[in-house]
Amino acid sequence: MAQAASTSWCGYCKKARRYFAENGIPYVDYDVETSAKGKRDYRKLGAQGGPVILVGNKRLNGFSQDSFNKIYKLR
Repeated sequence: MAQAASTSWCGYCKKARRYFAENGIPYVDYDVETSAKGKRDYRKLGAQGGPVILVGNKRLNGFSQDSFNKIYKLR
């Protein structure tokens, strides 16, 4: 399962959510502006920008299908 720290207005965050939905990829999304857990985790990660996607111990900053597929091993 993937985890994402995102915002409602971020274009890359929207692309990631759409891609996950279209491909049946289970994920948990934490809004870094409205969720206390999202804010806390985002700070812990030292993140800048979004989304920040975690798959196990792998991290992706931003979103592209190719980069996500490499860490998710979706084929």
